[in-house]
Amino acid sequence: MATSRQCGVWLRSVLRRDPWRAAFATLFAVVAAAAIIVPVYVLGRLVDDVLAGAPTSRIVMVIVQIGIAAIAAGLLSGAATYLMCHVGETVLANLRERALEHALLLPVRTVERAGKGDLLSRVNDDVAAIARVVGNAVPASFSSLTLAGLSFVAIFSIDYRLGLGALVSVPLGLAVLLWYLPRSGPMFTAERVALSARSQALVSGMQGLPTVHAYGLEKDQISYISDASSEARDQMTTSFRELTRFVARGKLVQYIGLAAVLGVSFLLVRDGQQISVGEATIAALLFHRLFLPMQGLLFSFNDIQAAGESLRRLVGLINSEMVRESGTSALPEDSRLELRNLEFSYDGVKPVLHGVTITLEPGERVALVGSTGAGKTTVAAIAAGSITPNSGTARIGGVNLGDLGVYDLRRHVVIISQEVHVFSGPLFEDLRLANRFADHDALYAALRQVGALGWVEALPEGIATMVGEGGYQLSAAQAQQIALARLVLADAPVAILDEATAEAGSAGARELEHYAYEVMKGRTALIVAHRLTQAARADRVVVLEEGRVVEEGPHKELLQRGGRYAELWEAWEGRSPA
Repeated sequence: MATSRQCGVWLRSVLRRDPWRAAFATLFAVVAAAAIIVPVYVLGRLVDDVLAGAPTSRIVMVIVQIGIAAIAAGLLSGAATYLMCHVGETVLANLRERALEHALLLPVRTVERAGKGDLLSRVNDDVAAIARVVGNAVPASFSSLTLAGLSFVAIFSIDYRLGLGALVSVPLGLAVLLWYLPRSGPMFTAERVALSARSQALVSGMQGLPTVHAYGLEKDQISYISDASSEARDQMTTSFRELTRFVARGKLVQYIGLAAVLGVSFLLVRDGQQISVGEATIAALLFHRLFLPMQGLLFSFNDIQAAGESLRRLVGLINSEMVRESGTSALPEDSRLELRNLEFSYDGVKPVLHGVTITLEPGERVALVGSTGAGKTTVAAIAAGSITPNSGTARIGGVNLGDLGVYDLRRHVVIISQEVHVFSGPLFEDLRLANRFADHDALYAALRQVGALGWVEALPEGIATMVGEGGYQLSAAQAQQIALARLVLADAPVAILDEATAEAGSAGARELEHYAYEVMKGRTALIVAHRLTQAARADRVVVLEEGRVVEEGPHKELLQRGGRYAELWEAWEGRSPA
């Protein structure tokens, strides 16, 4: 969450890029408000003219003046609204682009700690909340405030005592506002948090749909989502209830102010005609004329407050730490991967890694094995530069991973996990994510190298077939082959495979292991081995238990030692049909 000051700094930096449009919008809004006041003045003067016995032709002049003022007010208000919306949409577009850019460049650890639901809520719900205000509430509120300011000036210009009578409503209105503001901020923050929790419940439920079906957890998941939705509903209801009280008290303040203006006008007209009846009419009409815009402003205040909290969340996202796009140090000299004395904890309390040290020589394939929860995936993520260790170093070719920008890092290191995402679109575009300059010959060569060319050519439109959501659905094994093909196209000297064959099934996994082994030739590779047959083909095996390296060496040598790796291998052979 950004502070109000940080939001102000960000807004000023964006508005400073186009100051003239904002200045003209303000000017047009002020002149339009003045034009709206003109008919009230004309009507008030007409009252005095009628009392003085003016001819009926005076009415024609009044109609002409009111018509000209109405046309001018309409044109100027339209121009002001257009310019304000243009400025607001420009700011919103910049906000949306910057938020999405930062979301994509956030460290994985930050996203996991905050939750994907919170991130989705910020780039969707919060942007939508600001969009509603930009298109409607901001122009209307600015016009209302401008009209209110000029109306008070006009009332004071008639008689300062009338102005003082109108000002009775100001401290009362401020008291109502001060009553509401301390309640509204926390309410809207709680509302955004509840909406984020609802999004998280929906996202986790959809992502874990196969698991939910496999264990018959549909009712539990529906109950979880229902509870999160109920919390969001209750928070929104509470916010609207407080808004209703705020608006009701605001209307009471308006009527108290009108009564004060009418009372002062009566006294001034009665006591020696200090003001005319027409001037009293002008003052009353001007104040009453504010009822509708001020009521709209009160109702808009809810959206404005919600948008303010959304802006704090989005600017907080923009100000959060990102993975650097460009590095500051020299590029790696070779593909030697060094992990030295790695210490890491996800929550800052329970350590996951304890002094892990692993060195991979250029071109060496090292398998990382161990029990579930041993820390294998954490080591792989650190080696890939996805997360930063609490202490210790991770280097490639003598260069710290943290000193490489994200683009240089991905030129040298590629990670493939068991969760491969297939983007919606033609299959060849999905492959070109790894190398946008790859031609069709390179794409076909990569597919052939990972054993995918046969089934790709059998697709309805071959490599141009639409895949992903709304298109052809790839199997887990096919998706992993596409991931391996991307690795070939990226041509990174270091590859990290984090259980990359775990989702393919026994037969598919054996085939994938073969192609992964072929793709790894000539690369420095750290392989988190779900199937120990992968470890058997590696140059070296590192055994990790409870965040510590307990054994290290070639497959045959570790079997002869009869240690932890031998126990894992014996258990594997006893349960595996492969």
